[in-house]
Amino acid sequence: MIIKPVIKNNISVRVHPVGCKENVKRQIQVTKERGTFKGPKKVLIIGGSSGYGLASRITLGFGAGSDTINVSYEAPPKKGTKTGTAGWWNNVFFQQYAEKEGLNYKDFVGDAFSLEMKKNVAEYIKKEFGKIDLLVYSLASNKRKDPHTGELYESSLKTIGEKVEGYSLDIGEKKLIHQVMEPATEEEIRQTVKVMGGEDWQMWVDMLQEEDLLAPNFKTVSYTYIGSKATYPIYNEGTIGKAKEHLEQTAKKLKENLKTIDGDARISSSKAIVTKASAYIPIFPVYGAILYKVMKEEGTHEREIEQKNRLFRDMIYGENPIIDEQGRYRPDFIELDEKVQAKVEKALQEATPETIEEYGDLEGFIEDFMKINGFCFDGVDYDKDIDLEEYEKIALK
Repeated sequence: MIIKPVIKNNISVRVHPVGCKENVKRQIQVTKERGTFKGPKKVLIIGGSSGYGLASRITLGFGAGSDTINVSYEAPPKKGTKTGTAGWWNNVFFQQYAEKEGLNYKDFVGDAFSLEMKKNVAEYIKKEFGKIDLLVYSLASNKRKDPHTGELYESSLKTIGEKVEGYSLDIGEKKLIHQVMEPATEEEIRQTVKVMGGEDWQMWVDMLQEEDLLAPNFKTVSYTYIGSKATYPIYNEGTIGKAKEHLEQTAKKLKENLKTIDGDARISSSKAIVTKASAYIPIFPVYGAILYKVMKEEGTHEREIEQKNRLFRDMIYGENPIIDEQGRYRPDFIELDEKVQAKVEKALQEATPETIEEYGDLEGFIEDFMKINGFCFDGVDYDKDIDLEEYEKIALK
């Protein structure tokens, strides 16, 4: 099968296994070039198959020599026609590279929100790891089933109060489109908080603490995005923002609960990049494309792997933590530089569908989207026939 990209509603319905392998390989190379650092020995990552979660796993595994457990919901290839998800292949090839380095690893594929998954992971930690030093919560999902009541919650990417209009990016067509974000109902806000807030993060930490599986000085971190004033109407002041407020409150509760083991819980605010989630947020991709161009001109552009290396090497396990008044790690300070934001805001005001390539790095933004799905890598022959039935035989351990 010749695998070519198919994009629908800014979601890639096909991925390229060989390109996913290249993606993992290059992130490992970036980490190794920075050398080793002293970090956690045993790590659990919820949502470690792609984006910031995968970058965290690679940084910790290949930078600090950490043994890692990943929990992610992914689909394998099927019947030689369906390519599976990028996260599935990222897990497969992470394991292959980790095996060569002598790292211990384990992947649980399934519903991280369920009590059954939590129980299975706890049993594995108890048997194989003893205790964990770090839990990274990097889960992105649009739905969550309450494990106690069975109620299914669904998140909404909407504003609160007034609707917001603006240009967004159709990645498949490579052009700007007009988009409207409608205001959310109270029920939509409630459900978004249930999916994207801190409830599940707290359930994981509480369960592990009750099972005595957290080592002294245990740390946990969850990722958020704060952004600039330019993104506030679609993010901070919208339904996602309400969910992130709950996440912040959860961090404070966890920090208090972890005092008995000298533990710590914090939020880390990430820089805007292309992820499966961010590409789907209305209007946001235009900001991202303009930010790409400005930061590349400034020489400060980073992808997920460079940023997570900074977070863990310099801040969480290093001597140069950047922490704001609310106690959050702020690796996003480069994005929020006044000079950068002034240029971004000016470009946002002036850019039109006809002039966007003058003001934004549309090509670079789309290329990064393609890369997280295994496409657009130099050195990968995308005209080569891929025997998916052979790839189906590769099993996760």
